[in-house]
Amino acid sequence: MHKLINFDHAAATQPLPEVVESMKPYLSELFGNPSSMYAEGQVVKEAIENARQQVAALIGSSPDEIVFTASGSESNNFALKGVAFANRKKGNHIIVSAIEHFSVLQAVKSLQRLGYEVTEIPVDSDGLVDPDDVKKAITEKTTLISVMHANHEIGTIEPIDKIGKIAVEHDILFHTDAVQTTGTIPVNVGALNVDLLSFAGAPFYGPKGSAGLFIKKGTRINPLIDGGIQEGGLRAGTENVMGIVGMGKAAELAVRELQSRMNHVTFLRDRLIASIESQIDDVHLHGHRELRLPNNVNFGFEYIEGESILLFLGTSKIVASSGSACTSRALKASHVLLAIGVSPAVANGTILFTPGIDNAAEDVELLIEKLPAIVSRLRSMSPLYNK
Repeated sequence: MHKLINFDHAAATQPLPEVVESMKPYLSELFGNPSSMYAEGQVVKEAIENARQQVAALIGSSPDEIVFTASGSESNNFALKGVAFANRKKGNHIIVSAIEHFSVLQAVKSLQRLGYEVTEIPVDSDGLVDPDDVKKAITEKTTLISVMHANHEIGTIEPIDKIGKIAVEHDILFHTDAVQTTGTIPVNVGALNVDLLSFAGAPFYGPKGSAGLFIKKGTRINPLIDGGIQEGGLRAGTENVMGIVGMGKAAELAVRELQSRMNHVTFLRDRLIASIESQIDDVHLHGHRELRLPNNVNFGFEYIEGESILLFLGTSKIVASSGSACTSRALKASHVLLAIGVSPAVANGTILFTPGIDNAAEDVELLIEKLPAIVSRLRSMSPLYNK
């Protein structure tokens, strides 16, 4: 039997060997507290600041505009709640898109319970936000707009730079969830016209539990976690030194290898899309066909359930996802798919394949060899399939 074939890189990546090696000293001999004044602590502090520079280089920011966090979800909550609380006197209206990650949608629901007003912008059938819809939703009370850079399920890349220009024109802070794009495609905070940007290390082959928030100089924001003076007083608590150092190394590698990685996974993505569409009937590619992450393939298979496909793929040691990692156990149709007009039946028959740099063309060929037979077998047992 072959090794495990991972087509679920959106949920988990294996940290690169160089990343693991960079972390090892901070798991053993370099254990000092970076807030300590003695030499052992200052050595660790320097490692954190080096990682801050590495991450800043990946997104085109200044190092002092990076605040380290523990997850993309924390970064999103920090951005939305921190800005909302700090700018409450200016207004209480927030604009988000209908297909945001739950860490954004649930955060604004919490804010609604505190008296904030929230407008959800719809998307078209490809998952694209219309910048004009954002502009029309702005009121005199609007203090923050949050639209993700690319969707975690369908891979559609949003016109963030255009929305950012609208935000600048109206003197409104703009946040983007770039967890799925940072280290995957070019990301530059200046070109995107954003004031805040969330990112995480795991999608670009760093360690889990490492993430951060870009906060443009001059942005008014309150801490989400109170306590100590770490991270410039914006995020209290002893730093996850190992995770930060590992993410810094992963960022350094991503800067160097970004184009070659994009070329590799784009080839795998396009091969997979073409093969599925040519070999299996009644399938639907979800998300924009061109404005799409290079590592995203999201298909709806009519008449069958996605979980059943995953179980059969699992017997061949091939792993994928039936939706985002945060919703796959919810046993209900994805809010993202429903927002783009996919029927609940097709939504529940959707599989997300996210190839990575550790996948080879042979992995795609094996998947293509197995998948049509699995779909055929499941449809033969489905009461909905009568062809």
